[in-house]
Amino acid sequence: MTRRRIVILTGDELRHRYFTRKLAHDGRFDVVLAVCEGAEKGLAARLSRDPDASGLQVRHASARQRAEEDFFAETVEHLPEAEQVLRVPKGDVNTEMVVSRIREAEPDLLVCYGASLVRGTLLDRFDGRFLNVHLGLSPWYRGSGTNIWPLIEGQPHMVGATFMQIDAGIDTGPVLHQIRAELALGDSPHSIGNRLIRQMTQVYADLIAAFDRVTVPDPVQVEGRLYRNADFDAQACRALYDQFDSGLIERALDDPGTDWPVLVENPALGEGQGA
Repeated sequence: MTRRRIVILTGDELRHRYFTRKLAHDGRFDVVLAVCEGAEKGLAARLSRDPDASGLQVRHASARQRAEEDFFAETVEHLPEAEQVLRVPKGDVNTEMVVSRIREAEPDLLVCYGASLVRGTLLDRFDGRFLNVHLGLSPWYRGSGTNIWPLIEGQPHMVGATFMQIDAGIDTGPVLHQIRAELALGDSPHSIGNRLIRQMTQVYADLIAAFDRVTVPDPVQVEGRLYRNADFDAQACRALYDQFDSGLIERALDDPGTDWPVLVENPALGEGQGA
């Protein structure tokens, strides 16, 4: 049986390299090209250009980088890259050159994590064959930094990942599957996020492998909110750490979850990979 040909659209920070390498070494499909956008618009870069950035925001970004090294560096060091990697500036995923390289690779499926908003040709050409993962629970939390906001708002049970078919909107495509983050005593915002990325990567690989059996469940009828990078300002960062200082994780671990929203689970993935 011929293995499915995959093109990955992602970023080029350590978490993205972990994701790409793990998928490239999954024997159930072939990663024929990885398009990796640069980090010049990432959190650390944005803060370096922001005259209003607080010291806590800068320390938050530094702690995130260190946490990614702790979680992902060893795997990235020991697993080789995908055979074909195309590195481009942030925002270039829709350029004619990138689209041409993707078409030449003749993929069966496009797989997106952490790339810029995709528009035009790729959406049309790969309609129904273009997956995306949003690190956030859509439609409740759409946009940027959407696993930080549930923590700020005291709702860590709303930290998670949403696997969807991509469309022209911002995290608005048909939802295929969702997972919640796992919490542990002593967690920080970064340990929660990185543990979720490891979990997400495995579930994403399973979803790709099971793609022929994947169905589109009924959508969740919730309005939700769209978050922007600029929303995470000094005040929001202070509120985030105030929540942790006040026992956010301890309260969450004692929460029986009886009033949590039900997440989408795809039958193609079987039991134990959802909420």
